[in-house]
Amino acid sequence: MKKEAALIKIGLKIKEIRVNQHIPQQDLAAACNFEKSNMSRIEAGRSNLTIDTLLKICTALNVRLIDIVDVE
Repeated sequence: MKKEAALIKIGLKIKEIRVNQHIPQQDLAAACNFEKSNMSRIEAGRSNLTIDTLLKICTALNVRLIDIVDVE
């Protein structure tokens, strides 16, 4: 899988979890100490995520890292 495709799938997974938990994008961004525009780029797969960023998102969503990165 190419990096770009993986980033898009991870972004979609983050968005899916956020929406299922009824969390507005702005609130998730604030919980992670990100700008809303940064969270938008992450969910769109247009941001190269670091482990630190992924862990902040996992903590805010109360999910395991594998729940976000396990994409095919």
